[in-house]
Amino acid sequence: MNRRSFLSTTGLSTYSLAVFANNALADQTSAPATLLPPRPDFDRIAPAGALLSGIEKHMHTVDLETDVLVAGGGLAGVCAAIAAARQGSRVVLVQDRSRLGGNSSSEVKMHVVGANQHTGRPGWREGGLIEEIRLADAVNNPQRSWELWDLLLYDKVVSEPNITLLLETVLYSAAVKDGKITEVAARCDKSEHLYRIRAKVFCDCTGDSRLGLEAGAELRTGRETRSEFGESLAPEKADNETLGSSILFTSRLYHNPMPFTPPAWARKITKEQLVHRKIDSWEYGYWWIEWGGNKDIVRDNERIRFELLSIVMGVWDYIKNSGDFPDSRDWAMDWVGMMSGKRGGRRLLGDHILTQNDLMKSSFRDSVAIGGWAMDDHPPGGFDRPDLPPNTVLRPPEVYDIPLRCLYSRNVSNLMMAGRNISATHTAFTSARVMATCAVIGQAVGTAAAQSVETGVSPREVAVNSQHLSRLQQTLLRDDQTIKGLRNQDPRDLARLSTVTASADAAPAKAALVLDGFTRDIPDEKGYPKEVHHWAAPVSEGKPAWIQLQWPEPRQIRHLQITFDSGFRRQLTLTAQDSQNRGIVRAPQPETVRDYVVTCTTAGGKTLTLATVRNNFQRLNRHYFDVPDARSLRIDVQATNGADEARIFEIRCYA
Repeated sequence: MNRRSFLSTTGLSTYSLAVFANNALADQTSAPATLLPPRPDFDRIAPAGALLSGIEKHMHTVDLETDVLVAGGGLAGVCAAIAAARQGSRVVLVQDRSRLGGNSSSEVKMHVVGANQHTGRPGWREGGLIEEIRLADAVNNPQRSWELWDLLLYDKVVSEPNITLLLETVLYSAAVKDGKITEVAARCDKSEHLYRIRAKVFCDCTGDSRLGLEAGAELRTGRETRSEFGESLAPEKADNETLGSSILFTSRLYHNPMPFTPPAWARKITKEQLVHRKIDSWEYGYWWIEWGGNKDIVRDNERIRFELLSIVMGVWDYIKNSGDFPDSRDWAMDWVGMMSGKRGGRRLLGDHILTQNDLMKSSFRDSVAIGGWAMDDHPPGGFDRPDLPPNTVLRPPEVYDIPLRCLYSRNVSNLMMAGRNISATHTAFTSARVMATCAVIGQAVGTAAAQSVETGVSPREVAVNSQHLSRLQQTLLRDDQTIKGLRNQDPRDLARLSTVTASADAAPAKAALVLDGFTRDIPDEKGYPKEVHHWAAPVSEGKPAWIQLQWPEPRQIRHLQITFDSGFRRQLTLTAQDSQNRGIVRAPQPETVRDYVVTCTTAGGKTLTLATVRNNFQRLNRHYFDVPDARSLRIDVQATNGADEARIFEIRCYA
């Protein structure tokens, strides 16, 4: 792994160092003279004057060859692209908008939620890439700017040397031969380029399954009948309806009267329409302003947007002018979404279809990610059904497994999918659709796609072959992905062969637990540890805590990996909703180790300083060096970001 990959792994890309001066580990990094994102080789475009016929006669063609093509730049696509790139694959990421992040971007401003259900299932915040991104956002964006979230995602992608990012580029066609996609076509009208992209594995992270649709992959829309899978939340009869879309708004307090006159096309809202829809604050819109689930969510998108805007204007008119909310006098809108945030859409079919029953009680040998959001079904009529509550909730008793067999197409052998379009029934989709779950699915798909490229086997073979599957799962665990019940059994991890000692133990957090294979505590219902899987020891100024690995024989060590505590018990997300922001730490998480020194003792008795780290805020940190004959390795924790204990979940060493 080169230096730029290391920086991205720790959340400290060279671009971040330029933009965010307070990022960590600066003493270990040096920015290159220039940093340009990888771009297509424009020397290969069609010769000057060579024009295509018809409507595309002024477009220029660009041929691209890559390992993995990721279509869609929401959080699923971003995490899939980064994961594949960090595993060594060349990646082309095609995004049809000017920014990354999908519904989490500044175009929609939906906060990222997942298995911890805001604060309803504390302790189950996702690890891996989405945690890396959230931690960086909390530190570098305390002002809660959505545009800086956009920039962070852009930075994470363009700082990966293996990724070519194509923004404002729409995938519109796919060529398939013998059940495999051979190439796709995409166009960027801003630059007047047509791209023909050939890849070995293709990942559909578009939400609406556009790539799968063009490739002829089997898919479903709408809701299954209750009897097909025995799902209590499914309707008696199958239909083509789904969840609607929403448009959010934000408002601010200006401390002087701020009148509002609605446009002529705004709906006139009455109190009766809000019987089941609660208004108790108005700084961050309402998810229940939802419409279009009983329409064609793709083809009727423009009408859905208009209706949602008319409802938003009508609801704000009611807040400002009905007389029921006098406290709104000094408030005014400062942003309205002009793009609807989609929920429902097409779902691609894999070898397994995730169901309500799977979410309630299941385990899969090919698990690669977790979910945990409640099954959260909405009436397809949305706001037009004021007689119904805006949602019906069934909460899985625990976080649940998501198997790899739901993440590749059953009939297009090199097509994978991540996001809200995975192989699931409508009922299971109502849980798996949320963005943090989509992100961990994306990390799993990107990792599996890279392994498929490297080994030359199909995603299906990775799922059914125990050797390939074990390698994938162990790689995901190494990269801080949570998979229920699985622990580190990586035979290459030399730390597992060592003996552990420490300056002290804060019982029951014993030093040996850094080698027990788990990188998170298992929480009780209140989020406190029910099973402890970390080491902790008191630390204070002038009194560092240390932990040491020792081997009976000298070992060559080139790679050290440390997983710190980052406060999974709390919610951590970017949100404009004040009630959700309470309790979120928009700064380094206090439990996380801030300053530490890594040393080793060689077979000859020399003590070498391998790393000196200041101002760390990331959970997962990797260090690269070459010690041919290490007898012991020690981490001295000098300070945390606020906690009075040093906490480490896992230490790994590789040659």
